[in-house]
This record gives sequence, C-alpha cells and structure tokens, in this order.
Amino acid sequence: MKLNIALLPGDGIGPEVIGQAVKSVDAVCRKFGHEVSYHFAYAGACAIDRFGDAFPEVTYRTCLEADAVLFGAVGDPKYDNDPTAPVRPEQGLLAMRKQLGLYANLRPVETFKSLVHKSPLKEELVDGADFLCIRELTGGMYFGEKGRLDGGDTAYDTNIYHRFEIERILRQAFEFARRRRRHLTVVDKANVLESSRLWRQIAQEMAPQYPDITTDYMYVDNAAMKLITGPKFFDVIVTENTFGDILTDEASVVSGSMGLLASASIGEKTGVYEPIHGSYPQAAGKNIANPLAAILSAAMMFEYAFGLMDEGRAIRNAVSASIENNIVTEDLAGSGQVFSTSEVGDWVASHIESNGIIR
Repeated sequence: MKLNIALLPGDGIGPEVIGQAVKSVDAVCRKFGHEVSYHFAYAGACAIDRFGDAFPEVTYRTCLEADAVLFGAVGDPKYDNDPTAPVRPEQGLLAMRKQLGLYANLRPVETFKSLVHKSPLKEELVDGADFLCIRELTGGMYFGEKGRLDGGDTAYDTNIYHRFEIERILRQAFEFARRRRRHLTVVDKANVLESSRLWRQIAQEMAPQYPDITTDYMYVDNAAMKLITGPKFFDVIVTENTFGDILTDEASVVSGSMGLLASASIGEKTGVYEPIHGSYPQAAGKNIANPLAAILSAAMMFEYAFGLMDEGRAIRNAVSASIENNIVTEDLAGSGQVFSTSEVGDWVASHIESNGIIR
C-alpha cells in the first residue's frame, strides 16, 4: 500500500518525538512492504514565525491532500507569557480541527503491566484499566463567542452546542462501545448547564437505537473522582470539549505517564494522530522527552487511517517490549538506566523489524 502522510512536528519537543514516530513508521513499512511518502508542513509557533499564521493555507492544503496527519504539538513560552499576542500557537490547533472537520478526539487509556507500580494510584485500582475517552472537538466554549466588556474588566466565553454536533459525536461513541465491552458513560453537568441538558436529552433519545449497549450518565465532577478511585469502571466515555480536555489529561495518571498517551482526531476530512502531552518547551532540544506517545499515535494512524491492524499491533508490541526491558526515558526510568529520546526510538524501530507479529 502507498501511504501519503503529512508531517506537522510543530513546536517544543514535537519535532523530536515525531522524528522517533517516523522511525517506527519506516520500520513497519519496510517489514510489511508498504511505500510511504512524507510531506512536511508548519503549525503553531513555528508557523507564526514563518507565515504570521498558526495554521497557514499551505499547511491546510498539505493536510487535505494527505491520507493522514502525524502531528507533534504547538506552544511556545514567548506566546504563553504574552496575553496580548494577536496570534497564538493554540489557534493553529483549533483552526486545524475546525477546517478539517475533526469533531471526534479519541484517547485510549490502558495500563502496562510493567508500569502499574509507577502510577501515583494504587496498583489494585489501575491494573487492568482499559478505556476510551471520546471528546467532542469542534464545539463548545473553545469555539463559542468570547470577548471582554467593561473596558476589559469583564470576560465571557459562550458554551454553545447544536443538535447535529451532539448527535454525530454520540453516534461515534455508541459505535466504538459496540466494538469494545458495550458500556458507554455520557459525562455532562446536566444539573447546572443547559448545554449539558441538551447532551443528556439527545443521548437518552439515541440510547434505544443501541439496545446492546449499557448506557449510563455521570456528572463531570463525579466522573473526575471516579477516574481516580475506580478507573476500571469505564469502557467508553463521551463528553463535550472542555470537560474532555480536562478529564483526558487527568486520565494520564492511570497509565503512569502523559508520555504514554496517544490520540486520534477524526471527522469529515483527513484524520490527525498526535501525542497528548503538549510541547513541553522545558525539554525541547535536550533529547530527554518520552517518544512513546508519539509512536503509539503512529500505531493508531495505521489502524484508523489505513485499516492496517497488524502494522499497528507491531508498533504496540515493540512499545510494550521497550517498557518491559526498561528501555525508557527519564520519566519512566526511576532509579534505573535512563535512555534518550532517540535511543528509545531506535530501539522500538529495531524491535519492529526484527520480531514477528504476535496475533
């Protein structure tokens, strides 16, 4: 198969970790006989510096013409520390999601046997946890009307959702639950927010269409507590944009490190595959960042964008093997040997090529 991939490394540690993901993609393609071509584009702070736009038209075209986008991160302290900046790196991320119609963000959370002791939670709580967070990505407060009043002393952000936006993300959630353990938890704040009441109303209307799915409802504050006290309760979680942003980062403690969590953003056009850890500018250029989330994002790309399940499994097997053999960066090494970003990437790629596929 010919694979046409847009590469958007972005800012901070993005270029370093995406470089390691590319090593794994290349290794998979050599092993399975695929032909891959990459097309580089700018997004985030690096795009602002070059084009004055965090998601320029040339980047959008590159993404649109690709089969999949492998994306790093956006963010830079020089913009983070300037609240008056007219253009911000994060605007590029929001623009990419909106222009590509990426309304569903998928974040699988699972534990690795050899790492459960590294989670800040008790082993018996996290061992065996395996759930999928589905976050609505192009609506809600992040995209609603916002502004300042009273000479700048009053600020507002509008949380707005339309029926079609809620229906399409819930449909995705029900379908993914059907592929897993058939349990869907709809997270909202329906006791306070009108938008959440619409979410719950529509979910209750749709649930009878999926009689094989156990559907329950949970307020976001209770869900935040349950993620910590009983993560094995969940199978598929679906929620709106702001709640999903917060809950998915919270869920990183289940696996033991944010450096292990991959994601896929899918919808109307080209899908985007990215680690959730952000640009982590303090580590940029030091070759110390954990590349496994980016590498696992490449696994999701093979599975979701191309339907190549064995190829995705080969990457996952290699990542598991690197953890089991303590070939890890400083965030996971503890008192053991610390490997650099590139060393971990090299080891994983080598494992992919030299080992058979475990089905």
